[in-house]
Amino acid sequence: MRADGVLADRFGRVATDLRVSLTDRCNLRCTYCMPEEGLAWMPREQQLTDDEVVRLIRVAVERLGVTEVRFTGGEPLIRRGLVTIVAAAAALEPRPKLSITTNGIGLERMAQPLRDAGLDRVNVSLDTLSASRFQQLTHRDRHADVLKGLAGAASAGLTPVKINTVLMRGINDDEAPALLQFALDHGYELRFIEQMPLDAQHKWDRHEMVTAAAILTSLERYGLLPDPVSRGTAPAETWLVPGYVDAAGQPARVGVIGSVTRPFCGDCDRTRLTADGQVRNCLFATGESDLRGLLRSGASDDEVADAWRAAMWGKKAGHGIDDPTFLQPARPMSAIGG
Repeated sequence: MRADGVLADRFGRVATDLRVSLTDRCNLRCTYCMPEEGLAWMPREQQLTDDEVVRLIRVAVERLGVTEVRFTGGEPLIRRGLVTIVAAAAALEPRPKLSITTNGIGLERMAQPLRDAGLDRVNVSLDTLSASRFQQLTHRDRHADVLKGLAGAASAGLTPVKINTVLMRGINDDEAPALLQFALDHGYELRFIEQMPLDAQHKWDRHEMVTAAAILTSLERYGLLPDPVSRGTAPAETWLVPGYVDAAGQPARVGVIGSVTRPFCGDCDRTRLTADGQVRNCLFATGESDLRGLLRSGASDDEVADAWRAAMWGKKAGHGIDDPTFLQPARPMSAIGG
């Protein structure tokens, strides 16, 4: 195993992007994530405390070369200590880039405090422009709150404001052009994401998934052009939208994250920390490494860093969704973090 400080694996990849799940709880019930009645939530005593979260982020940044931190859930805005955690992360040296993935409920109120604490930008999930469809998809009548959250984020300067959209066959797959036009009209950046096998119900069906190719076909009227800027390690393939500019006056872009049909595992630079302090070296990993136990048993920062490096060293070459032996992770997306 390499011991030069970075989170390297056997295939030469180095993880510099940390996804931190702050809770497995959520105030929506999106059909592709969890059942309407919700799930058995993690007991509070199993969840990392605010101080433990901050300590692990500090170890990642100061000892392991992490340069970007994204807070996820569940729904991270319902974590009471969120602003405090963001402020502590922003105070680290070197300062990491800080972002959050949220469903947008409560963002209108939280956007400015988060910006003041040091948050750089947001990703907001929005799968439909129809309030009635939103209620069908999420089992909650909160569509207007999400739209207000988007506007609040833009007003607070959490830019570029990105929208994450999952299309589902026969439900909202007819909305791709309208969603893109909405984003263009408001200066947001839209990212379509292929539906992944991370639902709690384990009902994901590849044949029912709306693929990246199908999404791009539905957007042909826009005459999309290949983005000349390299995607690097970013998960989204992006295209320019001729005739439009974003909120900063730059050429407008739309992205597609084809995790299933166009995997980008060879360039993956992510490491994930669950709300109960487990390291996941891949979104689809079936195993985890316990850092919470180390923290609570009195381990030093160096010992925690060594355990984290060991966890990442064992990362597989790819997620293996196309392999006949692929097994869906036991944890659903809400308990892993995006």
